[in-house]
Amino acid sequence: MSTSFEKYQKRRLISSYFSVVISISLVLFLLGLLGLLVLNTKKVADHFKEQIALTIYLKDTAKEVEINQMQKSLSLAEYTKNATFVPKEEAAENLSVEIGEDFIDYLGDNPLQNSIDVYLKADFVTPELMDTITSEILSKGFVDEVAYDKPLIALLNDNVKKISLWVLIISGIFTFIAVLLINSSIRLSVYSKRFIIKTMQMVGATKGFIRKPFIWKSIKLGMVGIVLAWIGMGIVIYYLNQTFPELLLLEQPLILAALFLFIFVIGVFITWLSTFFATQRFLNLRTDELYY
Repeated sequence: MSTSFEKYQKRRLISSYFSVVISISLVLFLLGLLGLLVLNTKKVADHFKEQIALTIYLKDTAKEVEINQMQKSLSLAEYTKNATFVPKEEAAENLSVEIGEDFIDYLGDNPLQNSIDVYLKADFVTPELMDTITSEILSKGFVDEVAYDKPLIALLNDNVKKISLWVLIISGIFTFIAVLLINSSIRLSVYSKRFIIKTMQMVGATKGFIRKPFIWKSIKLGMVGIVLAWIGMGIVIYYLNQTFPELLLLEQPLILAALFLFIFVIGVFITWLSTFFATQRFLNLRTDELYY
């Protein structure tokens, strides 16, 4: 009979430990992914900004020397990521592919102009800076026009600000939920041993002495959960790096190390804090209150 009861208690204990580990690992895993998103929000936004081209259309009277000098000066400018000269013949070929027919045969002439596509660094892709750069380029006598998608840039900057704000808000809410979930799992684990806690207290054990093994046990379980969360995050980071290599996730080891360290600290701190207050609650209860 006692053996059957002991096996039952052992199964309950293992089930309790298992639920604590799974809860901690899942919560920390999701928290880590959210942290990864927060750290890379700017990088993702910068990637999209740097895909917007500022196109400089050149007059037919522009000399080759002038074009070469402009391309070189643009390539060396602090705001430029890449500057490419596009001859009007190449532009015509690209347009013919897009529309599916050779429009030059229809028109009898190539109406397009030579151009330079300038891709700016993300920090300079704002309406104000783009206007300043445009004015500077238009001061050249052989430049006919400078074109870029103004509404798209304004919309992109507004959305980046909104997304960044919501990511921070959601991060705060999720962190709070994570603390509650881990705290609930650990409290259930400690609840199953409330009579042991009270027995130790009745025989003269101090609160600190009673709390110590519970805290160490929870931290050990937390460590297992942290390792599982790390493994999950590593798999996701590897997959994202394979799918979106332009984000260069594996080329920022310090940021990734800081994120993994953050998960470790959060995991250990929450498990310690939750166990401390959970054991403290049962230490302060009267014996008859343990049955409720």
